[in-house]
Amino acid sequence: MRSRSCIDERAARKAQPALRKVGRGASGRGHGNAVPLPGPASGRRDQRRGMPPMMRWETRDEICELVLADEPCNEIGTHMLEALERFVAEARKLPARALVIRSEVRSGFSAGADLRELYAGILTRPREEHVPALRSFLDRIHAVMDALDTLPMTTIGAVHGVCFGGGFELALTCDLLVADRTARFGFPELRLGLIPGFGGIPRLRREVGNAVVRDLLLTGRTINAKKAATLGFVSQVVAPGEATDVARRMAAQAARFDRDAAVTAKAFLKPLPREELAREKEHFVRLFQNPCVTEALRRFVESKDVRPYLP
Repeated sequence: MRSRSCIDERAARKAQPALRKVGRGASGRGHGNAVPLPGPASGRRDQRRGMPPMMRWETRDEICELVLADEPCNEIGTHMLEALERFVAEARKLPARALVIRSEVRSGFSAGADLRELYAGILTRPREEHVPALRSFLDRIHAVMDALDTLPMTTIGAVHGVCFGGGFELALTCDLLVADRTARFGFPELRLGLIPGFGGIPRLRREVGNAVVRDLLLTGRTINAKKAATLGFVSQVVAPGEATDVARRMAAQAARFDRDAAVTAKAFLKPLPREELAREKEHFVRLFQNPCVTEALRRFVESKDVRPYLP
């Protein structure tokens, strides 16, 4: 087995006995000149020292497995972004022909952007810094999503539970999606006065008809795995708890093929919609400056609901 080792092996064994040597994401404060979205990280993030890593990866038999493991539901904020950046920097060096992305968090794949961190940034940063900081974060997250989208290997997402907003956008970078019957997909951004900002609209439109994108975005409704498969952006629907095993088998099959042929087929079938991605980012930045966004974020943060991201 070949693997990337970045954390103490005892901690790795404790976190996941099956993965002996793994790469890791952030487990402490961000360091260097990392730009938050669009302000300092939330208290939950600042207290990560001594906690298990939010992300890890290993490569075995030419198959890489990226595991998201940040409670409560893999929210994508500054630290998750830093972890993803570290992964994509290593990914092209890995001796892998296929990648499986999965979550070990019970609640789901990912609930999307870390809205508490976003709201904290609005409150603590001077107003004139909001847009530059947001643009910096968006540039970085788009670079990560584009890198995942175009990796020279077959990428398979194993999805269960919540897959909303930025989490849905992360899933859409995968070449294939396997979803168990607990999975639900949605773009709830209009509830905040925003649109998806991590590339979700162009990537979903690449997979399905424009009417489907309008339905999900303009109604804010969520759809289950069976409906997602009918629409065409989920490849297989499996029983609860089986998505990872099925994704691994698919990865093993994909890894059998000639690398050059597989990479060529992927690039031909899945072009990156660069112009649309850039336009989506500009729309997000403009909408973010509306006062209704700050008010919607305040309501979200102050909500007593255990899972306020649910529609």
